[in-house]
Amino acid sequence: MPHLAAVGPSDGLVRAGEERLAGEEPRGAVRTERRKEILRQRREELGLSQEDVASRLRISVRAYGNWERGLVKEWTDRKLLALAEALEMSERQCFWLFRVMVDRDPPPTWRAAEENRLPQDPAQRDYLVDYAALMEAVPYPSFLVDHRWDVALTNSAFDRLFQSVRPHPTALPDDNFLRFVLFHPDAAAVLEDHEPAWCVPLLARFATALAEAPEDEGLRSIRQEVARDPFMEAAYRYGVPHWLTTHGEAAAELDGAVRTVRHPDPGWGLVRCRMVAESSRMLEGMGLTRITLVLSAPQGLPAGPVRGGAGFQQQQGARLRAVPPLGE
Repeated sequence: MPHLAAVGPSDGLVRAGEERLAGEEPRGAVRTERRKEILRQRREELGLSQEDVASRLRISVRAYGNWERGLVKEWTDRKLLALAEALEMSERQCFWLFRVMVDRDPPPTWRAAEENRLPQDPAQRDYLVDYAALMEAVPYPSFLVDHRWDVALTNSAFDRLFQSVRPHPTALPDDNFLRFVLFHPDAAAVLEDHEPAWCVPLLARFATALAEAPEDEGLRSIRQEVARDPFMEAAYRYGVPHWLTTHGEAAAELDGAVRTVRHPDPGWGLVRCRMVAESSRMLEGMGLTRITLVLSAPQGLPAGPVRGGAGFQQQQGARLRAVPPLGE
């Protein structure tokens, strides 16, 4: 089933619980720092001040400041669930909040308040629900993103491509795709040629988006996170300008770009994909763009339609009318 963040709760909490690896959670000082970062980063993603979050929690600014600094005697379920609601966390994010803070899962009855993320326009709401069904019929990984690269919708093919990715507080592929590419430790295991083919072009696109909306708090939050990572900061400040000089501005365009991914299904393996970026009048009105990764034949197989191959049955008989088939 598709994961539609704007329409309803996903199965992310269940999947994250199944996928997490025991014994890999940070300990000691590293874990303490992560506890501090997860709240601040999420607040900045939403463009909220400490005063805003304190107002949502109905506590003093000083009290929330202590929460964000980790000066809490005990993280109770009530406090953590209130934080998840105030910071508009998805089920998956709430799961990881509990894992980082108290090393256990959230109460099973909790569900994130996704209703607040729905468009107010009833026509847009209905459109997104139907669009989820449309995308689910696509055999290739496909997802909807806004200008901050926040993900609104993924289909099952997308979820399968990234099924081996471990939980992360802010950089999951179905939460924010840019953060995933730049900061998730598992990104390079799925995205082949990770630095030159994925990081640098997306950093170039991000630089353009930030220049167009310099006051956007979500984009500024990503810029601050890039600045805290010496490798990404060097890529942003020096690598991107050099890359654009060498390859030209058009190389940063996503639509039509050819990349390589490593699919967890051994039937696919290392596979070439073409990125197709498109929108519609309704999607543009919601500030959304659809990106589809059109996968070619798995490595070692012929490039044409493959009989019995996963994801290729719908291609049987498809052809460009202006191009005659072989043998004509």
